[in-house]
Amino acid sequence: MFVAAHIVAEAADLALIDSLRNEPAPLLPILHAFHDRDGYLSPQAIEAIGKEMRVPLADLYGTITFYHHFAQEAAGQSQPRVCTGPVCCQRGAAQILASLPGATPMACAGRCDDPVPVLIGHETFVAKGPGQLERQATSPLPGPNPGGVEECVFRHIRSAGRATLDGYLGTGGYKALTRAVGEMQPAEVIETVRESKLAGRGGAGFPTGVKWLAVAEAANGPKTVVCNADEGEPGCFKDRALLDHDPFAVLEGMTIAAFATGASQGFLYLRYEYPETYQRLAAAIATAEEAGFLGDNILGSEFNFRLYLRRGGGAYICGEEGALLNSLEGKHPFPRNRPPYPVTHGFENLPTAVNNVETLASVPQILRKGAEWYRGLGIGEQPGTKLVSLSGDVQRPGNYEVPFGLPLPTLLHEWAGGPLPGRSIQAVTMAGLSGGFLAGEALQTLTLDEASARSHGSMLGAAGMMVFDDSRDLVEIARVGMEFFAHESCGKCFPCRIGTQRLAERLAGTAGPDELSVWTEEVHEIGKVMKSLSACGLGMAAPLLAESLVKYFPEQVCRGSD
Repeated sequence: MFVAAHIVAEAADLALIDSLRNEPAPLLPILHAFHDRDGYLSPQAIEAIGKEMRVPLADLYGTITFYHHFAQEAAGQSQPRVCTGPVCCQRGAAQILASLPGATPMACAGRCDDPVPVLIGHETFVAKGPGQLERQATSPLPGPNPGGVEECVFRHIRSAGRATLDGYLGTGGYKALTRAVGEMQPAEVIETVRESKLAGRGGAGFPTGVKWLAVAEAANGPKTVVCNADEGEPGCFKDRALLDHDPFAVLEGMTIAAFATGASQGFLYLRYEYPETYQRLAAAIATAEEAGFLGDNILGSEFNFRLYLRRGGGAYICGEEGALLNSLEGKHPFPRNRPPYPVTHGFENLPTAVNNVETLASVPQILRKGAEWYRGLGIGEQPGTKLVSLSGDVQRPGNYEVPFGLPLPTLLHEWAGGPLPGRSIQAVTMAGLSGGFLAGEALQTLTLDEASARSHGSMLGAAGMMVFDDSRDLVEIARVGMEFFAHESCGKCFPCRIGTQRLAERLAGTAGPDELSVWTEEVHEIGKVMKSLSACGLGMAAPLLAESLVKYFPEQVCRGSD
């Protein structure tokens, strides 16, 4: 009986692998299929996957254990995972974690506007206190446009039924793709995007039209479009809102990008912590294919574009495009050395355009309304708009679409209602955690654009902003943030791997000099090495958290270093 059962199990494993192995980028789907079927990745499953996919077991184990959410113990997938991001830590995450049997902590889960999220299997809950779990399958809709400014990506998101194909078509959806395929040449599409001055909205800010042109002009192929939806920066939750409430805008943007660049395939890489969003996107892709907006002979033309949905396993570093591409390819998700760049050596070493969710969702509106219209949405010489995820100690947290150049006080006090009653704003983090703290005069003078943020020693980046009022311990918040960076460092380069650990120890008061001036000098020296020698943006940005703490709150650091 045992032998027969073993043979049946092996046959079932092989059938599951065979059902997915011929798809592009098959390893992640195969790992998720076993994880979903069994509730964990058993040694037997891992051995079968390694054998059939010809991946050495040591490499496969190294890859699996790099991701946070692949359980290797029976029923591990069904155990609660509680967000312990910076905002949730201020909302009782530790008590909620202790109240749930078998629960484990997870990094920021992208629900800072509605804390504290808890994942159980493929369902998301919000804990309003210990034992108070409420099912929360979708993200809140962006609130009313408080400034009355003209929007781009949020222009129709509040329309009834916008998340359905009929609702999307009824609000102008797919008109841009129809025009591009039926009336324009790929070069015209690229030129329109270039003239709009649309730049990457994931943090790097590289001009989108320039990127697309480089992919289009690359000689080899096939070419690929990748949507980076691995929104892992603490304090960022804008992509989740777009994918939940306006999925077809992202799909249309990807399809236009494929037409412009000559790509025949695409991947939408979604972070693990959005399970319900994954189901919505899978349904939207199937619907778009059935309606002729994806697949072969799109809109009756000779243009073909296949789109595949891929779900990550929980790793902050996969938001970096090189690590994301390695993850897609089934490799250990280390960042790649550059050059060469993905535009010529991306997915499977072929030309690839990697764009953020917000960037792609902007494209259909730009093609519909024109480059000049989009440039005019900003203030002064700043072109376009930016989605800002605002959370923490503010009266109206949520996602806001702001014109570039908007004064920060306008967003914080007029649009978001200011601090909670009886409190004042002590600090705001920029670019999630990566931009460090802003405080003092900067809270009055900064405008929401990259140049202004850089002039204050920070960065706008993906524009996740967490507000902390005068009741918060900023040394503790910095410690939590640095421990996050240390935990999420991929370990490829020692400046980041060791530097984040050393900074976390110093912020915790467990290592380093006792004298404040010597402590500060050491922290700056560690940061200087990290910024100069780290292999990717994680190690370059992490020191800003400690350095900005010292800059704005030396009296708190002095107390924390006693």
